[in-house]
This record gives sequence, C-alpha cells and structure tokens, in this order.
Amino acid sequence: MNERGVALVTGSSAGIGKVICEHLLQQGHEVLALARRPTAIAHPRLHSFEVDLGDRAATRALAAELAARFTITTLVHNAGIIRPALLADVQLADLDTLTELHLSCAITLAQAALPAMRQLSFGRIVLLSSRGALGLATRSAYSATKAGMIGLARTWALELAADGITVNVVAPGPIRGTEMFHEVVPAESERERRLAEAIPVKRLGTAEDVARAVDFFVDPGAGFVTGQVLYVCGGASVGTLVV
Repeated sequence: MNERGVALVTGSSAGIGKVICEHLLQQGHEVLALARRPTAIAHPRLHSFEVDLGDRAATRALAAELAARFTITTLVHNAGIIRPALLADVQLADLDTLTELHLSCAITLAQAALPAMRQLSFGRIVLLSSRGALGLATRSAYSATKAGMIGLARTWALELAADGITVNVVAPGPIRGTEMFHEVVPAESERERRLAEAIPVKRLGTAEDVARAVDFFVDPGAGFVTGQVLYVCGGASVGTLVV
C-alpha cells in the first residue's frame, strides 16, 4: 500500500474535486478519481474511472471492483448537482436523482471501503455538503439531500469511531470557477458581484479554500476530530445569503 494510503474521490474531473485530487497526490496518496468524464491529471498515482454515480448498479459494480483491487483508506464524496426550483416547481424526480447521487452513492462507496478501513483500524471519510444545507431559496431537493449528508456523517462518526475511522463534513459556500456554481450564477455577472459583496469576507470562495479544509480532515493526525461540519463559506453560514 502507498505510504499515505489510497484515496477515492468522486466528482474529480473539474472544479473542487480536481483540486482535492491534486492536494491528495501532493500529500503522497494514490488517488482513485471517479467522475462522468476523465480526470485530466497526469500523475502515476492517479487512476481515472468514468462512471455515472447516479446509476446505482454501475456505482455498486465499480465500488466492488475498486475495493477488490485497492486498499482504500480515504473516501471523499464530492460529486453533486443542484437542480434549482422554487417549491411550486420542484420535481420529485429531481429529488430522487439528488438522493441517489448525494446519499445512496455515499453509502455504497463507504460500504465498499469499510472492510479495509476496519482491518487497518484507520480510515478517513469526508462528505462534501453545502452551506445550502442551512436553507436557500430554490434549493428544496439540494438542501434536503445536502443536509442528509450531515446526518449520515454524524451517525457514521458514532458507529465507526472505535474502529479508528473518522467521518466529517466540509460544507462550501459559493465557490467561483466551478461548473455547478456558474450554472446558477453567470461568471463575471452583476449577480456574481452582488453575491460576493453579500458574503462577510467580501469575496467568493475558491476550490483551493475547500481542498485545504479536506486536507485537515483526511490527515492522519486528525484522529480526534469526527462528526464535525466545517463551513467553508466566508462567514455566510452565520448570516443571510441571497443568491
């Protein structure tokens, strides 16, 4: 096994997920990058796998394959989508889609990695939730499933603590330069400027901001921190945010 272990990262082809992969590689991890598109990082310790994580059967099959081939000690579930809509327009099919990706996928991947983590008495699980879990207009399905990730993490933290496995959550606020953010807020728009001004630190976040928070939770020295939520949001979690 690699000195820092094997890390599985979802949603790794761009944005936050790609930067998380880069950080993990710098730290010495072997990285399994899962996304719908190839993860364009040229590194001998980076293994890219194309998969639709919203497809339960495909996710389960790949998870079993990877667990058989690698000793996974770190899981970072970053993949996500928004599907914004006001309450009157919310489609239950969208809720099903987000539940599958944000929650069911997390369970499937964690279950696949769990035997190896337990055998080693060491593991790090980080779920990427969102500041939106606290509530945000047009985010019924997104907020509900991202809040659900926090419930999963707190429950798993209690169940797995005695096995040396920590489970924590990073909850980003508005992160510029990511596809998901700019699907809702056009880059360099007046809306983007107003949003940045509304954040207490007066700027939008970056993928690097989020990756540094993940770095802390996955570090072997962070074994006394579990079941926690770290909002990487420039202070937006203690104020009012209007997108």
